[in-house]
Amino acid sequence: MGILSNCSFVLGPPNGWKFREKYQNNSSKCFLCGELLSKRRRLISKDKLGKLNFVIRACYDGRKSNGNDDKGMHGERENKENSNLATMASSEKKSDDSSDNSPASISSRPPTMSPVGPAYSNFQVDSFKLMELLGPEKVDPADVKVIKEKLFGYSTFWVTREEPFGDLGEGILFLGNIRGKKEDVFAKLQSQLSEIMGDKYNLFMVEEPNSEGEDPRGGPRVSFGLLRKEVSEPEQTTLWQYVIALLLFLLTIGSSVELGIASQINRLPPEIVKYFTDPDVIEPPDMQLLFPFVDSALPLAYGVLGIQLFHEVGHFLAAFPRNVKLSIPYFIPNITLGSFGAITQFKSILPDRKAKVDISLAGPFAGAALSLSMFAVGLLLSSNPDVKGDFVQVPSTLFQGSLFLGLISRAVLGYKAMHAATVSIHPLVIAGWCGLTTSAFNLLPVGCLDGGRAMQGAFGTNTLMASGLATYTLLGLGVLGGPLSFPWGLYVLICQRAPEKPCLNDVTEVGTWRKAVVTVAIVLVVLTLLPVWDELAEELGIGLVTSF
Repeated sequence: MGILSNCSFVLGPPNGWKFREKYQNNSSKCFLCGELLSKRRRLISKDKLGKLNFVIRACYDGRKSNGNDDKGMHGERENKENSNLATMASSEKKSDDSSDNSPASISSRPPTMSPVGPAYSNFQVDSFKLMELLGPEKVDPADVKVIKEKLFGYSTFWVTREEPFGDLGEGILFLGNIRGKKEDVFAKLQSQLSEIMGDKYNLFMVEEPNSEGEDPRGGPRVSFGLLRKEVSEPEQTTLWQYVIALLLFLLTIGSSVELGIASQINRLPPEIVKYFTDPDVIEPPDMQLLFPFVDSALPLAYGVLGIQLFHEVGHFLAAFPRNVKLSIPYFIPNITLGSFGAITQFKSILPDRKAKVDISLAGPFAGAALSLSMFAVGLLLSSNPDVKGDFVQVPSTLFQGSLFLGLISRAVLGYKAMHAATVSIHPLVIAGWCGLTTSAFNLLPVGCLDGGRAMQGAFGTNTLMASGLATYTLLGLGVLGGPLSFPWGLYVLICQRAPEKPCLNDVTEVGTWRKAVVTVAIVLVVLTLLPVWDELAEELGIGLVTSF
């Protein structure tokens, strides 16, 4: 940090790069200057991205000079530098005065700061300027002027004012009055923007922030956001991300096999069971004893993995006809359910909220359909004594983990089979149970989960924030998910807490039937993740409750 405080940068002339040869050698001593030079070369290779012009000043070695001659030379050099910089600033000011006036909020350059005085020795100031220079490229003021003159007008959208737009204010939000049907005006503006600017910018239709009333034509007041294409579109998947996804998938295979082995707990050697269930046992047993049980664990592992892959196929099938690109799935291993599902990112901007709802629901609906089929077939096979050799013994308390699934199991297996310490079931029941539970967790209306995206698309971001707060509260209290509530809530907070970015058309409603589907899905999620309390379990005969 000591070196950074001695490194300064100032704005150069607006018409090109200025770089002094004597600074080039000194820049290698400072990481900050090296990063700026790397940024400079990268931006120059792009179209019109050389607008962030700056001159890298001298990078001092951070040591104080002891000789008076050195101080004199340093002072003389500093005065000369300040004189040159003052001349540059003066010429730039004259150039700005003679040019057309542009709003300050759409300037693509950071504000000019005086190089004279102790401010440049402050690390915070230098860091702020570094963030400005290396941050996302802002909208060109000249392009904004052209867009206002040629794109907007009295027949489409009458602009009254402008505000910053985007996460870091790198875009422009045009506020005003729309002069026609929202969808028709937006389609016309998109077509005209492509003709005027090519593929340089993306146009977003969003609800007007802090609007005091609705649009006279009905619905919320709208505004239009403008962002550079390279800033607004998601980054493409890198090689390292493919490597990470592969490693996570291999770990998920391992956790699914482990689930299959754990389901045979009544057959495992006693020393293995004692090691995993007794916290006082420290010395690990011979793990080779588990090898004979791997083959019998594979069917359950295949079932769990098949459900997760079917989930992802549902996402891709829904995204393909809408020309929406998805990232490779990052599977999350879990030893209790085999997998917590996968993180799948959007790699292109969604066209509208309908696409967001449909793509988000397609995955969990596909996984839940396959899981429910396995669960139902497994329950039917569990009632057939001819396949008794394939059964596994599970604690009856397992069925108390879900009100919805527990009631279905009680209806199929009957009171006598369920009202016992252990229940004999087919492995397909476990695979279906785990798949339905994972699908329910992913449909919770919070953050960037499938349920959160669907809630955001159907009811808006404000509703998502309210449902997210309620979900976190229920998970924190253990009301939903039982013993899995804490690890799942922690996973969401770390990986999936942020809501999805807006669609190109983030205003048009999704329709009544989509809202109804999302609502019914959330109700089923709550019933699936809601445990059966002891009194109700004893009354319904779900498991054997020994004490209250």
